[in-house]
Amino acid sequence: MLTLFSQPRRTRGRFCDGLQRRDFLKIGGFAFGGLANLGLPQILSASSANAGSHSQKSVIHVFLGGGPPHQDMWEIKTDAPSEFRGEFAPISTAVPGIQIGEVFEGIAARMDKCVAIRSVVGNTGSHDAHQCLTGYDRRSLTSIGGRPSMGSVLAKLQGPLSPSIPPSVALAEQTRHVPWSEPGPSGFLGPAFQAFRPNGQGMDDLTLNNITLERLQDRKELLRGLDTLKKSADVGGMLNGVDAFTEAAFGVLTSSQLADALDLSKEDPKVRARYGDGKPYNYQYDGAPTCNDHLLIARRLVEAGVRSVTLSYGRWDSHSKNFDLVRDHGGKLDRGLSALIDDLDERGRLDDTTIVVWGEFGRTPRVNQNAGRDHWPRVSCCLLIGGGMQTGQAIGATNRLGEHAAERPVDVQEILCTIYHNLGIDVMNTTIADPTGRPQFLLDVREPMRELV
Repeated sequence: MLTLFSQPRRTRGRFCDGLQRRDFLKIGGFAFGGLANLGLPQILSASSANAGSHSQKSVIHVFLGGGPPHQDMWEIKTDAPSEFRGEFAPISTAVPGIQIGEVFEGIAARMDKCVAIRSVVGNTGSHDAHQCLTGYDRRSLTSIGGRPSMGSVLAKLQGPLSPSIPPSVALAEQTRHVPWSEPGPSGFLGPAFQAFRPNGQGMDDLTLNNITLERLQDRKELLRGLDTLKKSADVGGMLNGVDAFTEAAFGVLTSSQLADALDLSKEDPKVRARYGDGKPYNYQYDGAPTCNDHLLIARRLVEAGVRSVTLSYGRWDSHSKNFDLVRDHGGKLDRGLSALIDDLDERGRLDDTTIVVWGEFGRTPRVNQNAGRDHWPRVSCCLLIGGGMQTGQAIGATNRLGEHAAERPVDVQEILCTIYHNLGIDVMNTTIADPTGRPQFLLDVREPMRELV
């Protein structure tokens, strides 16, 4: 969140030290000012050494928090008994011989641009996005800060395409079950490489609300003044060069690039109508809304130069009313993804943008007494789109009851390795030094899926 307030000073709250509370800028959850431990200047400083990589490759990570039912989406079990099969019928797709669930008519018509992976294995069973975003269990390398997410790795290795556009953006509003809206950890890379979160009261928090550039300059001078004591105590010279990054941070404030990308009022109404808004937000409970606007914003962000966009879509923890939930969530997701595919394709960006759609695990083969499906980490599913891959495929299969991978098990890390490959990163030969100086590979799996590259 970035907010500049212009209320009269008499209405503003104060910190306990007497400073005006709203004289501080908030950027993506970081305090920006002389008293902050870490602000946008430090983030820009950390990534500046990697700036200049002009690759336009991007990833949009659509997390289906709660665990989507694999057997009701991309692999309908027509031969299973009724207590396993569920209520959905398969439909044909644009690729002969591939069928998917009837709810996903739009994806079926665009299957030539998609890959359905029906045999994802290696899920840890944790009810969060951590493994989908990092490839690892949350406990991995915790002694040195944990594993970084893909967005943070991209920020470290490739940096921003433009000084006014962050390399990684997380769109998800905070959910009541907080792990479902995680932006992806920066892990041992540190907070300088965490995702920018345009959260808060709304996307318009990134605009300069009734504040002229002259008044912004006044705040700039205030922040410089607040830095004086810190700089005078910096006998080791650690703060040399801070001013350059402060200038860059104000460049973000005065640039319209990011604010424009997040402002859907600037989008063609016909395009917005194609996506739909995903309302009403049914079955949300403690999860994310089915916000199709986030899919459109994701397109606008990658077009502006963001390398990684993460979002959380819906609440798929269907212990009851599984089939009603899939009809609701699935139909809305189908519409939004179909629009996103067409949108990127029409703009010539589909081959350069990888879309990954999955959750933290699958759901039980047997339908429970509440017409729901419970947690099932033994096998799950994934939909990959675009990215220059060999699309138009269905990879892997589960057994007749959907209990386990019977053909071509695909590990979670294989999928992430493939996405890194699409983004131009050689996982086999790329390492990042951890805080101890030890080189860490990005993943344990070092080769992308042979079927896709």
